[in-house]
Amino acid sequence: MKTAFFISFLTLTVSGSIFAQDAIYRCGNEYTNNANDAKNRGCKLVQGGNVTVIAVPAKPSGQGVRLATAGASASSPPNSPRVDANDQKTRDSDARTILEGELRRTQARQAELIKEYNNGEPEKQGAETRNHQKYLDRVSELKAAIARSDEDIAGIKRELTRNSVGSAALK
Repeated sequence: MKTAFFISFLTLTVSGSIFAQDAIYRCGNEYTNNANDAKNRGCKLVQGGNVTVIAVPAKPSGQGVRLATAGASASSPPNSPRVDANDQKTRDSDARTILEGELRRTQARQAELIKEYNNGEPEKQGAETRNHQKYLDRVSELKAAIARSDEDIAGIKRELTRNSVGSAALK
């Protein structure tokens, strides 16, 4: 009886190790099982389940996706409506005005956040005097909001640069 139990236990152990995966690491939207690569890239270990990767089937060679290169100009489909150059300049000008307004609002909001953050020591509010954790949570939320604001400002500036480059190409 004991030998039958031992043999079944040994069989389960061996069969379980046959199907076991190596450690899987997540690097943003990518997964890898290369520990050295994961360590260098600062990836996180995935725990609690297996990862299944399904490869996307390749398209036939005649129907491949055309990738735009940095030097190539983007073109619209042949049946798309044409926009008059003056209309496009007006649209670009409106877009630039909207982006500049958004940049001013974002910068003003960031200035308020920085003032409230007070170099990591904002004034305590209400219940925060009795509950220090609430204060710490608000401080970390302010810090995260400032970081998001920085990213928003950088994105708007990039978009303004693209807009000015696009309008310069039309001139």
